[in-house]
Amino acid sequence: MMKNKYAWFSAIVAAIIFVDQLTKFVVVRRFRLHESIRIIPGFFDLTYVRNPGAAFGFLAGAPGMWRSIFFITVSIVALAVILFLVRQAHDRLSLIAFALIGGGAVGNLVDRVRFGEVVDFIDWYYRTYHWPTFNIADSAISLGVGLMAIDMLFSKKQLTAEDSEELQKPHRE
Repeated sequence: MMKNKYAWFSAIVAAIIFVDQLTKFVVVRRFRLHESIRIIPGFFDLTYVRNPGAAFGFLAGAPGMWRSIFFITVSIVALAVILFLVRQAHDRLSLIAFALIGGGAVGNLVDRVRFGEVVDFIDWYYRTYHWPTFNIADSAISLGVGLMAIDMLFSKKQLTAEDSEELQKPHRE
């Protein structure tokens, strides 16, 4: 996989964007805003909502134009950082994590540019306790961040000779 890392990265990003935008297209076309379809009673619905903010409605109450410019700028900067990290990636798990995060970021960025807000529709809950409604892009970002955490916590990357020498130097304050 690492021989063609840019091809794999691009394919995963494209797949996330395609599935995300396709599902949002279907929801926008077939649902009225705030309409729900019960899938698993007491646990899971498809509910069409719009989120003008970020995760958990962060900054949802901020003025519209400022909020849009802020989120679009943050998304573009995040994508630039991801592309930089992809260049540095040498293992499969990191590459997949970056691709999931990048694909999710682009999926939500498309919504922000088109609508000024993000289309959400996945509604998990237990009785009256609801997790915030989300979408495929959000799921990809969350999964990517989880894979990054696993990679950081459990990978046994080899220290280079230079890293080893740096760790052995006495620390001065």
